[in-house]
Amino acid sequence: MNFTPDFKDQFYSLLQARRSVRKFKPEMPSREILERILQAAMEAPSGKNLQNWRFFVLTGAKRDAYLSLSQKSWLGIKDILEKRLKPSLYQFTERFFYTLGDAPVVILCYSANDSDEKHLTSVGSVYMAVENLNLAAVAEGLGCCTMGAPLEIKAEVDSFLGVENLELLCAVVLGYPDHTPPRAPRQLENRVRWL
Repeated sequence: MNFTPDFKDQFYSLLQARRSVRKFKPEMPSREILERILQAAMEAPSGKNLQNWRFFVLTGAKRDAYLSLSQKSWLGIKDILEKRLKPSLYQFTERFFYTLGDAPVVILCYSANDSDEKHLTSVGSVYMAVENLNLAAVAEGLGCCTMGAPLEIKAEVDSFLGVENLELLCAVVLGYPDHTPPRAPRQLENRVRWL
């Protein structure tokens, strides 16, 4: 497949444009856009082609009900973040957990693990799908933030969703961005070794 130089430039620009957005406009993305983003997620590679990702999309009243779990997950990480973040950023992050930045969509991402596949390969397959989801959101003019905090209370999240026999990996909050976060500098030193 031969891509034009313009396409390549746009692709690398897309990668650099991705940010973790934590403040959203109230406008709900259309179902068509959300379905396109989820389809893009499911174009990811997966171990043994098991396509083991499972996505639970929360909007409206179900998303609002999930807020109490988001607030509870904050309790498991707040002490660590208080030591690592400046006070203003800590307060912003706390508000985010209590409101999810007003994101109208929350997607809970799970792995349907299979005894025929290594655990880390199954998990990795889902995270590749989540990265596709992140990039597709940017391409659609949306912002998102991938969150590991639901793992602090995964049994409660499973119960809230009525999920059994799946492994919770993360949440993605999604919507139209209402701020432009700065790009975190990439740490390149000692990250790649050529042999």
